[in-house]
Amino acid sequence: MNDLVLNISIGNLLIAFIPVAVVVFIIIKQNLNVKNTIYALSRMLGQLLIIGYFLTFIFESDSAWVVLAVLTIMVFAASWIALRTIEGTRLTLLLPALYAILTGGGITLIIISQGVLSLDPWYWPRYLIPIAGMIFANAMNAISLAAERFYAEINRGVDIQKSQSIAFNSSLIPIINSLFAVGLVSLPGMMTGQILSGISPLLAARYQIMVMCMIFGSAGISSFLFLHLIKSK
Repeated sequence: MNDLVLNISIGNLLIAFIPVAVVVFIIIKQNLNVKNTIYALSRMLGQLLIIGYFLTFIFESDSAWVVLAVLTIMVFAASWIALRTIEGTRLTLLLPALYAILTGGGITLIIISQGVLSLDPWYWPRYLIPIAGMIFANAMNAISLAAERFYAEINRGVDIQKSQSIAFNSSLIPIINSLFAVGLVSLPGMMTGQILSGISPLLAARYQIMVMCMIFGSAGISSFLFLHLIKSK
């Protein structure tokens, strides 16, 4: 069996848009918001093409400063986006979100990159950037869910301590569901990608275990810290 990654030509890639076109057609027939769908698809294409070129530059630069700059942007962007669903207090909560993601995600990133993978150099972009992206993104999602649920419970008249517990539990539901489903319902992205690239399924499974641990840890720590910081606000 050929273990090389299969090349996808532009022509073959266009075939992937056949089911996309079907869904767009259904949306049009249902008189739904097709403009939003087209906009989302266009952004997906643009963002992925840009990030492809951008990552190529980062990988070739082999600079710790460039990597640190990218990580800084990731943390700030994740902190701001995490508060997207909170009205009126977004700026007030930015600092707690930033601290929570930087602490929970940063600690997890150090443990994984230096303890599990032992990256040399420590800033090896090909590994550190994608791993940091997964860690910060999951911390961001957990904080977003926690914040929304916390204020929803507060507005219902639930006391702060109870609201905090409910919000923390809610923030972990997607991650815990993925722990139950992995390997049974789905083969996650990293494991699938590695298998398609020819890596042994057993080694791919180890990487996926690492990924599940890091996203659970970063999400839980970040969510807890965020809720602890905002309960007095």
